[in-house]
Amino acid sequence: MKIKKFFVCFFLVLLLIFTCSCGTQTSGNVSENLNRRKMCWGLKRNPGGVPDINPGELEILSAYDGIYLGDTKTKSLYLTFDEGYENGYTARILDILKKYNVPACFFVTGPYLKKETDLIFRMVNEGHDVGNHTVNHPSMPSLSEEEIEQELLGLERIFFENTGKTMKFLRPPMGEHSEKSMYCSKKLGYKTVFWTIAYEDWNVDKQPSSEFVYKSVMDNLHSGAVILMHAVSKTNAETLERIIVDAIKQGYTFKSLTTITT
Repeated sequence: MKIKKFFVCFFLVLLLIFTCSCGTQTSGNVSENLNRRKMCWGLKRNPGGVPDINPGELEILSAYDGIYLGDTKTKSLYLTFDEGYENGYTARILDILKKYNVPACFFVTGPYLKKETDLIFRMVNEGHDVGNHTVNHPSMPSLSEEEIEQELLGLERIFFENTGKTMKFLRPPMGEHSEKSMYCSKKLGYKTVFWTIAYEDWNVDKQPSSEFVYKSVMDNLHSGAVILMHAVSKTNAETLERIIVDAIKQGYTFKSLTTITT
């Protein structure tokens, strides 16, 4: 009887090992077979409505936890800022957000996270989300699965050591992504965040006028809009308060990205 029980247990152990091995192999094959072709996030404007996105993007977003749009049933807006480096305007942006009780998500890189600790603490303490913009700001499709893990978890590790908090949102640098990079990001627990409103504001030597910034946002407002702004922009800092005030006057409410996923 004891011998019979021994062989049954031995068989179950072998079966478990075989199953785990097959599962690992299948997972690896899935990753290897995914498309690594670089995709650039693009929009086609629809006046007064949600922009059209590139063909095939919706399927990838649905499969790999991508976000580009919030609640379209209510007049909801979602502010996001990309922070590659500090240019002296983030404190003013935080002051404005605090004044109007507006939440935002700041996507930061490795150098920013290490150098601008006071601003990071302000973001966290004032109720904003801090998102992952990778350690070194590479094009995600050019990376191996191991490199993607290093870029994302390397940044999150520093953030956790400094704040005791984790990250859940990712913005791929330049909006460049692939099916494989999206798969890897999801596997690491991230939701990849794109946008429906953006304009050329990152070039500090070629800043748009305040009126251009205002119209670029206000003329394209729609329910569920995810707005991308770069915090290095002097014009953004100067125009943000006017945008927030007038959007609220039009009946819009600013919400956290977190509310999209709950």
